[in-house]
Amino acid sequence: MSEYKILTINPGSTSTKIAIFEGTREILGKNVSHDASELAKYKEVIDQLPYRKQMIEECIKESGVDFKELSAVVGRGGGLCAVEGGVYKMGEILLDHAHRGANGIQHPAMLGPGLAKEFADLAGCPAFVVNPPDTDELQPVARMTGIKGVYRNVHLHALNLKETAIQHSKKNGKKYEECNYVVCHIGGGISISAHEKGRMIDGNDIVGGEGPMAPTRCGAVPALEMINYCFSGVTQKEAIALCQKTGGFVSHLGTSDAIEVSNRAAAGEKVPKLVWETMIYQIIKEIGAMAAALHGKVDGILLGGGMVHNKELVQKITEACSFIAPVTAYPGEFEMEAMAAGATRVLNGEETAKEYTGKPLWDKADFEE
Repeated sequence: MSEYKILTINPGSTSTKIAIFEGTREILGKNVSHDASELAKYKEVIDQLPYRKQMIEECIKESGVDFKELSAVVGRGGGLCAVEGGVYKMGEILLDHAHRGANGIQHPAMLGPGLAKEFADLAGCPAFVVNPPDTDELQPVARMTGIKGVYRNVHLHALNLKETAIQHSKKNGKKYEECNYVVCHIGGGISISAHEKGRMIDGNDIVGGEGPMAPTRCGAVPALEMINYCFSGVTQKEAIALCQKTGGFVSHLGTSDAIEVSNRAAAGEKVPKLVWETMIYQIIKEIGAMAAALHGKVDGILLGGGMVHNKELVQKITEACSFIAPVTAYPGEFEMEAMAAGATRVLNGEETAKEYTGKPLWDKADFEE
């Protein structure tokens, strides 16, 4: 297997993570910080691209890495319409959709494809996107709801979820496509997903108000209570923010710091303890639901994300869910490794890069008479 040198780029709100891998070995890992006052000068997220590119380029040059040595560049794939999982080659439609945020969500991840293309052009190598945030492999029964014209779309930590499952399978001498898993990402957002033979057939929409509460997200709430809440003088913008920015820990406790909340819970503070235990309870319930979606045929329950560093959280989930399948913890994230691994599979001929067409994965007409 060739030792390809691959640059991965993952833009966040106030920083851009970059890493260069040679084979599976990370030879450069940096978190390039961006001044908030500088970012505030740009009206739209996508306008930040030249500024971020310059800072990343300076960082890489300081490290002594020659761009001409790169075999591929991979960018986080924000802004895209729903796609099946996999590795996507950088094309005009993909770049255009990322540039304008075709999925309707403005997030720094939409800078990923454009930045990847810029650096790939410098290096004279291909650019890719791997398992973008809008990866959607829902089975039809998981998409329909009880309201005609309203259907489920999912937004999950697909990159980390799939790579966790791929790495766990490899560790156990199996292929991801041979196994069934419930895979969880437990961090600032919480994704709980069902993976059947290499496809993520169900999961919660982390920006749409589904699943467990999280540090900044409300999770699932009773529909009638939410309808009443929305007609109590709250604006549409404020209500949407509860799903994405101001729900969960922020709503109850005014902080999104999971370590602070867990420490206050451990100290016996009444409300933080109840909020912390409720989140864990809701995670456990969602794991059970995903296991049922797999008809109980589960090879493993895999836990990833920053909060998985908390041993008490892992212990409680294990105690509640190990009757379903073995629980394995992978604290932290595989996102940078996942992007590099996807490109490597394509370069090695183990996987064929897909073309992003931007066409819908499904049609409402399929669900209506």
